[in-house]
Amino acid sequence: MHFVGNVDWSFADRPAPSTTNAVGLARKVLVGPQTGAIHTELAAGALTPAGWIRRHIHSFEEALYVLQGDLLLDIDGHIHCLAAGDYALIPIGTWHALANASGAQVRWVSLNTPLRLPTDGPRRDTFYAGSAIDPDPLDAIGRPPDFGDPSIRYVGHYDGTPPQAEALGVNDPARGSAPAGMDTAIRAYSGISVKMLIDRNFGADLMTMFMVDYEIGGAALPHDHPFEETYFFLDGDIEAELDGKTYHLRAGDFVFAGVGSVHGFYNTGTERVRWIETQAPQPPARHANRWLASWKRFEAGG
Repeated sequence: MHFVGNVDWSFADRPAPSTTNAVGLARKVLVGPQTGAIHTELAAGALTPAGWIRRHIHSFEEALYVLQGDLLLDIDGHIHCLAAGDYALIPIGTWHALANASGAQVRWVSLNTPLRLPTDGPRRDTFYAGSAIDPDPLDAIGRPPDFGDPSIRYVGHYDGTPPQAEALGVNDPARGSAPAGMDTAIRAYSGISVKMLIDRNFGADLMTMFMVDYEIGGAALPHDHPFEETYFFLDGDIEAELDGKTYHLRAGDFVFAGVGSVHGFYNTGTERVRWIETQAPQPPARHANRWLASWKRFEAGG
């Protein structure tokens, strides 16, 4: 089971009617039950200038990656001003609010798991508190996060990996270089660079979100997973195979690959490719990937 689509951002210019809980909010579900997902809801969101979402909590886990504009996030006792390339985790049961105090629209892509319950269902999964939000006072308090501060939680920043030869090069002296460790590490293989953004180490229990960069000629051979994946394409043009079908994907496209969906990606173009990828539930410690070529040897024996 897979699904391929493209984001038409014109929906962001038509926000939902104002309520006591939100003003200026436009949201479009890209992946959910309508695409065959059981664990994953991927959505594109936007707030108009002076828009806001009232303080609330969820009984599901949520993550977001800012694509455009300045988003005020009130979470965990801190008010952060998030910019493009910033991301955030909202753990289950964590009070938070969103607002836009700028003069321009804010856009993001978000993931939640388990699936959001329908508003007309027999029970609720989102609960609001407090009064309406005035974005201006939040803006006066909010600051861009200091990502070098070890006390900062639930927010981070990542624009993408430079070419591997540059990213893996050692250019600084052994003494006096900037601190780096597993929290800043990338995983590189087959012309692919992976930087984890949101995972168990970041505080997530149910999902992962990470950034993937493909060099020219980079490839992930056909494989499947025991969990659901989504891909939200940011830059470049790549050839994909999903359950035997070939697609050419570029910025603004998105993909859902369900459990057991065989998929592979090949950068046969002339530029690097970048996307945001998500997984739900979190992968197991072992056997997260099932490579078809590794198991094909047994087919001849019946």
